[in-house]
Amino acid sequence: MEWSASLDEYEKLLIRMNTPRVVIDNTVCANSTLVKVDSARKDTILLEAVQVLTDLDLSIRKAYISSDGCWFMNVFHVTDRYGQKLTDKRIIAYIERSLGTEDDEPTAVSRDQEAFTTLELVGSDRPGLLSEIFAVLSNLGCSVVEAKFWAHKGRIAGLLFVEEEETGLPINDSDKIEHIKARLSYVIRGTTTALLSSSPSNAVRGTKADRRLHQLMFADRDYERAVASVESSVSVQNWVERGYSIVNVQCSDRRKLLFDVLCTLTDMEYVVFHGTIDTNGDHAYQEFYIRHSDGSPIRSEAERQRVIKCLQAAIGRRASEGLRLELCTADPVSLAVATRTFRENGLTVTMAEMSTKGETAVNVFYVTDAGGHLPGRKTIEAVMERIGDDSLKACEVRPMRAGQSHSGRDQNESSAAGGGLLRLGSLVIRNLSNLGLIRSS
Repeated sequence: MEWSASLDEYEKLLIRMNTPRVVIDNTVCANSTLVKVDSARKDTILLEAVQVLTDLDLSIRKAYISSDGCWFMNVFHVTDRYGQKLTDKRIIAYIERSLGTEDDEPTAVSRDQEAFTTLELVGSDRPGLLSEIFAVLSNLGCSVVEAKFWAHKGRIAGLLFVEEEETGLPINDSDKIEHIKARLSYVIRGTTTALLSSSPSNAVRGTKADRRLHQLMFADRDYERAVASVESSVSVQNWVERGYSIVNVQCSDRRKLLFDVLCTLTDMEYVVFHGTIDTNGDHAYQEFYIRHSDGSPIRSEAERQRVIKCLQAAIGRRASEGLRLELCTADPVSLAVATRTFRENGLTVTMAEMSTKGETAVNVFYVTDAGGHLPGRKTIEAVMERIGDDSLKACEVRPMRAGQSHSGRDQNESSAAGGGLLRLGSLVIRNLSNLGLIRSS
């Protein structure tokens, strides 16, 4: 009996030792909140931490990553969507609860606990495709509750969460599901997968949906169509003496950039052992020390080039091209009607995100004209008149590609990335030492 009690205490000690420790500090840095996560080594712990922060719409301004034997330490400098420190106690408590436990599916701050049928689409992109997809679903009696689409290099990937229009329940009829898959596969000239979601919708929303889109486009090998451009500078070099491959990424900063890069490295079965992330104005610099999951560095020039192309593709997939249009109304215009109006006015949707919050439909589209340029004022006015000025509004004009207006600066930074080996070890160790997280030797 005593032995059993002793064993229980030992097991509790192991659990406490292996459970990540989270410290949130608002006093160290003047303009950001420090989130420190210490944990036993687990290959996916870094991505999981970034996923939680990203899902809360937080910006990671700086980060330091270090692995010492069987222990991992991650330090993130984060701000809220307004660039301020974290002051909401609910958000702080959620971060501590999510990162400080080993639960695979932490409960979000506030999420609907509904179940839907999930459709995954991968195929060839073309003008008017979204209009055809929503028209098919509407004709088949399917209501789209939430959806995300990425278009990249002539390919499109999408996640749609749908339910029966009449009953508001998941689609359980296997024959109808097969019919939907066949119709959509024909429309997109690609593949359609239907997954009956028995789990709550928050299991596939947010960054988990983004992660799945990355996996779909990676499996579709969109990176083979990518070409080098001024959007990003990616270099990969081996540090033979220490057995690491060093990845340097320089590009214009944007939301979820770190998450996108880590998704790709993880899906390619690389493990990040050390790293540093820094942002300066609208520019981001990321450096990672990686190995294969078996502990070996990158082995060949072909593999090195593949890593570069895959990271460039990951950065480009989420690039928001064109004019941002928001369709937000308590009595939403049908998605099929809205996207058909875009097509009839010669607009191409480069990125789309649709969701329902309570009784309100929130739909965001990024559109260009047929030539890939910002649409003209008269075209947008015609679209808004057709759909309704009170329902549709043009919110923001963005550069056609992040970094396009800084080509001269990007050239200088691209050449600087080639000198990454001069910085090996120094940047990571110096930053961690300055924070008092390790002792300088």
